[in-house]
Amino acid sequence: MIEVLLSDIDGTLVDSNALHAEAWRRTFEHFGIQVRMDEAWSQIGKGGDKLIPVFVKESDRDRLKKEIEEFRKQVFHRDYMPRIVSFPRSRELFARVKQSGTKIVLATSSDKEDVATYKRIIGIEDLVDEEATASDAKESKPEPDIFSVALKKVGVSADRAVAFGDTPYDAEAACKIGIRVIGVTCGGWKRDDLRDAGCMEVYQDPADLLLHFEESQLGNQR
Repeated sequence: MIEVLLSDIDGTLVDSNALHAEAWRRTFEHFGIQVRMDEAWSQIGKGGDKLIPVFVKESDRDRLKKEIEEFRKQVFHRDYMPRIVSFPRSRELFARVKQSGTKIVLATSSDKEDVATYKRIIGIEDLVDEEATASDAKESKPEPDIFSVALKKVGVSADRAVAFGDTPYDAEAACKIGIRVIGVTCGGWKRDDLRDAGCMEVYQDPADLLLHFEESQLGNQR
């Protein structure tokens, strides 16, 4: 019996991965680090603690890390956050999950203030039971910290949970502590990438999962 859905947000419920990638690309460029758009996009889904080391050499990391994070946050909030939209039927999917008696916890590497904005964009303020955000975890995905915190907040064991995300990092993080994973390709990753990372089911987007809800792990709980 599934008791809780642990849902990612960026690239899963809202169309934001390209915007995050461009914000990171611009940020690195500002600090004299050349990063291609596809290179930045391939790291979206990780928190800054995991993403920055991919592109910033170790000798510069301690000196630049805080400045890079602050600059990226400013650029993203000013230039990209206003452009974010919900994927179709994200709210309806959550409403169906709640109707089935399953709790919903947002499990994301985003900041708490960004999560509040995302909930308004999607219109799910009344459907979310709990949230685990960047400040709750020592390390971001693909480490499992955020999912562990999310489970603890609702007092549910890993075998009673399903994670929902769009990147291999979501799947890797969840699988490390025995959580089953449903993936979506709307964040830009291929179906095979998500399957190889551990997703047991892969759909196109929230609308596709809603369409097949009864046959999914969330709906078929016999």
